[in-house]
Amino acid sequence: MRVRIHRGTREIGGTVVELEAEGQRLLLDCGLPLDAAPDAPVVLPDVPGLGSPDPSLLGVVLSHGHRDHWGLLGHAHGALPVFMGAGTERILAAASFFIRDVPALKADAHLEDGHSLSIGPFTVTPHLVDHSAFDAYALTVEAGGRRLFYSGDIRSHGRKGALFERLIARPPKGIDVMLMEGSSLGRLDEDARFPTETEIEAELTEVIRRTPGMVLVAASAQNIDRVVTIFRAAKRNGRTLVVDLYAAEMLHATANSSIPQTSWQQVALFTPWHQRVKVKKAERFDLIDRHKAGRLFPEDLAAHPERYVVLFRASLLDDLVKAGCLNGAHAVWSQWAGYLKDEKTAALLAAMKAQSVGFEVIHTSGHASIPDLKRLAGAIAPRALVPIHTFEADRFPSLFENVVVRRDGEWWEV
Repeated sequence: MRVRIHRGTREIGGTVVELEAEGQRLLLDCGLPLDAAPDAPVVLPDVPGLGSPDPSLLGVVLSHGHRDHWGLLGHAHGALPVFMGAGTERILAAASFFIRDVPALKADAHLEDGHSLSIGPFTVTPHLVDHSAFDAYALTVEAGGRRLFYSGDIRSHGRKGALFERLIARPPKGIDVMLMEGSSLGRLDEDARFPTETEIEAELTEVIRRTPGMVLVAASAQNIDRVVTIFRAAKRNGRTLVVDLYAAEMLHATANSSIPQTSWQQVALFTPWHQRVKVKKAERFDLIDRHKAGRLFPEDLAAHPERYVVLFRASLLDDLVKAGCLNGAHAVWSQWAGYLKDEKTAALLAAMKAQSVGFEVIHTSGHASIPDLKRLAGAIAPRALVPIHTFEADRFPSLFENVVVRRDGEWWEV
């Protein structure tokens, strides 16, 4: 088995890994670079069969549903087979109605935790992992008598941390090469750790307790762990979690009855004007009907803003201002702090400040700390460890054993 990392040996995001065995090839992830401008022309990596059909390219295996791991697929030819988790498929399909460039991908087969999948000469075994994306997997790939382990994006401090401990306790054996993400290198001290999701819940609980008005929590609706955290913090204060139609559909797409849904007593739907217009134009009234049991209107929010915690996005602000429900409100930024440097986010913060809305950051990473990466590498004990999804590949040899630093575009034998 041969490997070529097209992108990821020197950057976070845009991951594309090409495997070759017996003259056939398979991709692990096919992501858009994190720094790609929204309207910039997309250049596909030099992978035969990605832009146009090639029978030797058997398809792409998606580790999870973050754009920097699937984002190029909207520019690939439509007949390329895709293998992903059923939850990832549902979430992308639901998101495609709301977000223009999200493709409604159809899986040729679904990844299932611990169930091996044969794709030509490749045997792929998914391992469900803890990550800020729902339905995320690490992957063991076998071909030609060799075994490769791809960490995907992984952590131990989320609500599914037990999955990390299970992987550490029962790792795949005989791994020749491990591709391990290193997102936290350069962002965190060697011995430091990220806050747990439980600690984030405690912080949010306190913020909600001391806020006299509405609490706005800016978090990704696809970060299901964080939505659960926000719900639990709201519930501990006797408040209702308010979601827009997009977030309601993300929760519905999990198909998990233990995850907050608009049918729950303390979860409610508020549909902003732009979403109502979108639904009307597309005649997708079924989307609102699915969540109408707990629907709220502007007058409800204005009457008792102190009863609500809103899963917030910038597109909600105008509706909340017009509703007159932001007196005594407080906002929490609960996603990557790097987004705060964007011009659009700066404009949002200025608009909230003009409404006298308080502001603070409460967040934790979707990626493993360095101590946890050391635990993972020690448990897998690969013959060679190759850095990926990192800006700090040159630091790996000082932190881990058997490190081999590769270059983008370089073919090498497992």
